[in-house]
Amino acid sequence: MFGLKKLFIFILLAAVHLVALAQFAPPAGQAGSTAMHSDSTAFVAWAESCVVERGRVNIAEPDAGFVSFGEATDAVGKADTAVVSLGDGGVATLSFANPIANGPGTDFAIFENGFLDDFLELAFVEVSSDGENYFRFSAVSLTPTEEQIETFGRLDATFIHNLAGKYRVGFGVPFDLEELKEEQGLDVNHIVSVRIVDVVGSIDDEFATFDEAGSKVNDPWPTPFPSGGFDLDAVGVIHNENNTDVPEYFKVSLLTVFPNPATDRIYIRSEIFLEKAWLTDVKGRLLKEVDGAGFHSSLDISSFPKGLLILHCLTEQGVVSVKIIKN
Repeated sequence: MFGLKKLFIFILLAAVHLVALAQFAPPAGQAGSTAMHSDSTAFVAWAESCVVERGRVNIAEPDAGFVSFGEATDAVGKADTAVVSLGDGGVATLSFANPIANGPGTDFAIFENGFLDDFLELAFVEVSSDGENYFRFSAVSLTPTEEQIETFGRLDATFIHNLAGKYRVGFGVPFDLEELKEEQGLDVNHIVSVRIVDVVGSIDDEFATFDEAGSKVNDPWPTPFPSGGFDLDAVGVIHNENNTDVPEYFKVSLLTVFPNPATDRIYIRSEIFLEKAWLTDVKGRLLKEVDGAGFHSSLDISSFPKGLLILHCLTEQGVVSVKIIKN
């Protein structure tokens, strides 16, 4: 009996620990989500071409062959639910008419075709400014790895950061080039290609892939179908070399945030009704939010550590993100 009691306490503590780890943006439509709808006016362009290197139907069974669903051209243009499947470890490389650039807030978003908020197939994201050398966004997966997420298993989006496929169909996962600005050999204002690398969601040491902390990324596996692995729909561009400004309706004359830098509190003044305003850190973790922010609002930031914060404002026309320096 004592042994069972200790086991129960251990399980309870583990559960509490996992709740504490659930720290990243939630699914599309929930408060604090960073999901971007494909119809958002924030998008100024879409990928112009795509080259796909197919992965296997099941990396553990080479004789099963390679996935075959969709064509590379299905990932070109606006997100429309037509997809190309990558398979285990498959790679898609996309290019653009005008290079992506590092503007205010997030700079591009990747769309997958997950049909539920918690049925997610994930992929790493890399960018290149010369078409040869690629740099990967630091991805985080806090999904437990004691048991394999099975073929049609479910994931918690709040355990996932900087992995494509975090949001359901129609909603893109945004990425901010600011995170990579210190990388030697990368010009974040001249990104000519984006590379999507399917996560092999196996927790088997022989096949596993790992996040920035060296943890295995556990997602539905195996997916032994012609449509297995990450299903790439589109890559939408928010900022490129021709457009690194905030969209017209979000210019300073319409949205003002002050003071910036700030120490204790920021004030938001807008000529467009703000349905919601929220603050995150640079990794997308929700810090504070205000529903129905209206035309005038304020946020207390005194308890947050010094450094870069991101203020997100939602209107009927889309989301704008503004960088705030906390002193």
